[in-house]
Amino acid sequence: PGRFEVASGGTLFLDEIGDVPPPTQVRLLRVLQEREIERLGAIKPTPIDVRLVTATNRDLGEAVEDGSFRLDLLYRLQVVELHLPPLRERKEDVMPLAEHFLSRFSHENGRRLTRVSDAALTALLAYEWPGNVRELENAMERAVVLSGREDEVLSPDHLPKLVRAAA
Repeated sequence: PGRFEVASGGTLFLDEIGDVPPPTQVRLLRVLQEREIERLGAIKPTPIDVRLVTATNRDLGEAVEDGSFRLDLLYRLQVVELHLPPLRERKEDVMPLAEHFLSRFSHENGRRLTRVSDAALTALLAYEWPGNVRELENAMERAVVLSGREDEVLSPDHLPKLVRAAA
């Protein structure tokens, strides 16, 4: 079974929908319209009941204008549209996310880091996070992995050079 069949009765998340090639867009549109899939080699279609959640960092309106995204598929996807600003516009989210990732990666890696120093927080808040939450997550994982086993406070030295340089 494929992703749609496995997700039937639930929700399927498709990330970076704006990067889906045109032939796949046609097949996706058909699945959304017909609410059925055709398994490879099957004789008859299989009905599906899937709530589809998608994400993209592209402006799909512009993608429609430049011909790289189908307007009819955009209409199918825009039933409920949420705009989540980039992390650089949500500085108040940096600290809670950093603490969450610090806790998770400390636990996963057998480290004792429990808090972020003021100097490290200054650097985290000054950085623009062009890679958004994924970049912050990666920076925190790196910081934990490079920390000493006995370190309890995340310092700027644990952070990537670009983040440190922003402070």
